Amino acid sequence: MKSKVGIIGTGMVGMSYAYSMVNQGTCEELVLIDINKEKTEGEAIDLNHGLSFAPRKMKIYSGDYSDLSDAALVCITAGPPPQEGETRLDTIHKSIAVMKNIISNIKTSGFNGIILVATNPVDIMTYAAWKLSGFDKTKVIGSGTTLDTARLRSALGEKLNINEKNIHAYVIGEHGDSQFVPWSYALCGPKPIYHFAAKNKGISFEELSEIEDEVRNIAYKIIKAKRATYYGIGMSLARITKAVLDNENSILSVSSYLDGEYGHDDVYISVPSVINADGVREVVDLNLDKEDKEKFDKSVAIMKENIAKLDLQ
Repeated sequence: MKSKVGIIGTGMVGMSYAYSMVNQGTCEELVLIDINKEKTEGEAIDLNHGLSFAPRKMKIYSGDYSDLSDAALVCITAGPPPQEGETRLDTIHKSIAVMKNIISNIKTSGFNGIILVATNPVDIMTYAAWKLSGFDKTKVIGSGTTLDTARLRSALGEKLNINEKNIHAYVIGEHGDSQFVPWSYALCGPKPIYHFAAKNKGISFEELSEIEDEVRNIAYKIIKAKRATYYGIGMSLARITKAVLDNENSILSVSSYLDGEYGHDDVYISVPSVINADGVREVVDLNLDKEDKEKFDKSVAIMKENIAKLDLQ
């Protein structure tokens, strides 16, 4: 597989992603695409000036959709950022018009790789990208709750005084207000979070629930403070990209198509999934308890309700 990636949208999210890719040496070739051609040219020059400090040689340039024909992955970050007071779902009608134009251009280019969607509301926009592109469901992925999961692990690690890389817990459902943590699958090392927290730190379930609420709402705090979130999602996108390009078979909480898993179908929603060079190799189908199943069903219902409003012709 050629290690070439295209980024559509060179706003703060797109360029945070590009910057992360350069610093991590994720790919060999990076093409930047945006309606503002002058901006992409400036961004490409700026990134190139830092290559002597990067871990590998990369070809970085401003291009157009025709440059995607031989790319392994294209990441869509273009879209309207939520304004203060807006939820991710509030941006849906502005986002779908952008997505239609982008997917039409991707198809015309002859691109046949993996589509990674970051545009919010990401679960719904990933569904739209899949429908509009006609690609196999495994080839279209949303960034989903990858960042929310990272936020969760960071908060738990700080609370428990444990390296967050040893926290194995996931945020699932909508990348939005109906997301939740299936705590019965949350581990600290080999030990369930419940047991570790109660025995070693005296942390109550209520405190864990407060962490879950903090993770769910932290983006609004960031948006209020600095108008947008971009560093965290940029690094999350770089992580997903690496899993694809390196054929890792890593489990990440991305927005994946459900085809009977969790008792649902014809919807994209964030669940732990095995990611490799083919996209989503498989969805990890968790056996949720009754309470968590109800939360998940509610999140799916919200996604389907909003998908039904889309004009995907």
